[in-house]
Amino acid sequence: MTDLAARRAAFRALHASGCFVMPNPWDLGTARYLASLGFPALATTSSGYAFSRALPDTDWAVPRDAMLAHIAEIAAATDLPVNADFESGYAHDPEGVAANVTLCVAAGIAGLSIEDATGDPAKPLYDRDHAVERIRAARAAIDATGADVLLTGRCESYLTGHPEPLREAIPRLQAYAEAGADVLYAPGPKRREEIRAIVEAVAPRPVNLLVSTNGGLKVADLAALGVRRISVGSSLARTAWTGFIRAAKRIRDEGSFAGFDGSVSFAELNGFFRQDRQGR
Repeated sequence: MTDLAARRAAFRALHASGCFVMPNPWDLGTARYLASLGFPALATTSSGYAFSRALPDTDWAVPRDAMLAHIAEIAAATDLPVNADFESGYAHDPEGVAANVTLCVAAGIAGLSIEDATGDPAKPLYDRDHAVERIRAARAAIDATGADVLLTGRCESYLTGHPEPLREAIPRLQAYAEAGADVLYAPGPKRREEIRAIVEAVAPRPVNLLVSTNGGLKVADLAALGVRRISVGSSLARTAWTGFIRAAKRIRDEGSFAGFDGSVSFAELNGFFRQDRQGR
């Protein structure tokens, strides 16, 4: 296993220039398969993991300690640096966020994100000043550990249905950068002009972009817009669920097993994991 400090240094270096894809596994098997494909880093997905536990992706539906255990498992699964989707930090107050971030760093991650969604439909986002204090507390907690862990500040204005998500996101992301976030992230924008506006507003800090649907933009297109890091959130997990759901419904509704057509073979998967096991 590559030294953790080396993985963290490699993760920071990935953000210095260019553009890279950081896909999101939701268990050991998917983490190891993604690593075998040559991706330079991985990220956890709170939703992908929650669905595998028969839970919704709502704040803290997966308890903090269960999420920390999952993050640690993914971080230990491969030699790649791992960024943790740590939701809103499992606390409302900055002090609680700091304590939980300290635990997350101890799980062996190279980076983590803290979002500004409250989980309350009546007030979806924390007040900006409070959200900034939460980022500042997360930064201080990471620094206190002495670990070279990147902090991503997330604005959830798009995902929570804000009427003007871009107008709300930009000043928040700028404030999160000033509070110590290394990477800025507002999941949701799909149009080129919005993506470019976010990149330019927080430059030279790197921007993470979520790609959750096939909107026609490829990695090269996003790199040309200045995006430094691309993640896919729950998309790979949902793709797997799509095949499972469609095949299961065809059995129920049609008595047909045609949903199995085109599936990867048992021999291919079994062979991959046999080889993976022998290599460890």
